[in-house]
Amino acid sequence: MPTGARDFRALGPDAAVYVISVAAELTGLHPQTLRTYERLGLITPGRTGGGGRRYSHRDIELLREIAELSSAGIGLEGVRRILDLQNRVAALAQRNEELVAELDATREALRRALAAQPAPAPPGRLPVLRAPDTGSAMVVWRRNGR
Repeated sequence: MPTGARDFRALGPDAAVYVISVAAELTGLHPQTLRTYERLGLITPGRTGGGGRRYSHRDIELLREIAELSSAGIGLEGVRRILDLQNRVAALAQRNEELVAELDATREALRRALAAQPAPAPPGRLPVLRAPDTGSAMVVWRRNGR
């Protein structure tokens, strides 16, 4: 690799590295179609300081999914709703995983707390009681007739 050149694969799937012509070629779509999808809010590519569009690997995958849905006869509003529902499902799945992990941690903490408690008395037997402390007894006197 030449000096100063960067390996774009090491940047991750959200790194905006593809110009619009490369993104169009990778997806098989016309650059104007990519601009239309952006105008409709189906995709939001990154921008350079000069305003040029830059697409990430994740954007390319999303464009391919949009193209696949469109070619299946789904209108762009339907595509938008499908993508929105997919995003909601992913967010709910993530939240569900978080809640399951929290529930597991709570159950484990309860198990540890219960294990630290003394064993209960066997059924039918009273637990041992301490003898009353006679040094702190209180006597209440009452006069007759009052």
